[in-house]
Amino acid sequence: MILIAEKYRRCAPSYDLLSAEWPVYRAGRKIGINSLDLHPGDQVLDIGCGTGLNFGRLHQRIGSEGIIVGIDRSPDMLAQARRKASRKKWANVILIEADATMLTPAAIRASIAAQGGREYSEAALATYALSIMADWETAWTNMIRMSSPRASMAVVDMQEPTGIFVLATPLARAACRLGGADITAHPWTALERDCADVQPASARGGHLQIRTGYRR
Repeated sequence: MILIAEKYRRCAPSYDLLSAEWPVYRAGRKIGINSLDLHPGDQVLDIGCGTGLNFGRLHQRIGSEGIIVGIDRSPDMLAQARRKASRKKWANVILIEADATMLTPAAIRASIAAQGGREYSEAALATYALSIMADWETAWTNMIRMSSPRASMAVVDMQEPTGIFVLATPLARAACRLGGADITAHPWTALERDCADVQPASARGGHLQIRTGYRR
């Protein structure tokens, strides 16, 4: 865990350039966010928000009257997210430094409310974040506990490529190791288990797995 934290501290300033976002991982974010049931004015919770790579598309969907709540354990990644929000003049972004596997949902909800947000979010997502967490099941449970009843939920994460794309498996494994992710974690299975009206999707030869649904 310490090694991963140090890795993200060192790479935070250049993360957006080094993360293979445009050729690979942006596709999963786009599908996941577009599949969320978002409306202008909604509050959306972004677990493991990192440098805020989801913020632009989220802001397009919820507008300036909506609220983006980004939670991440890395102060260096959050610093980049804060700069991004300031540069884009997104005044509706709330950033909270917390480990999603160890936080107390009630305390985080109170912190969100104290910063002008609502205690419960109408939508929540985790993109390429849960597979980095050793105890991702707890993070998922906390994600649910900070969301409103029937909230729209999304998990975007990684697995080994399938079908004819299995030849890319070594590259996929290397990318996950570099980012500290467990390619065998498959955290979207929790959403399939705990949510209703689940919609599955995939991209990049099955390497990217996307699930959306509604909190029961």
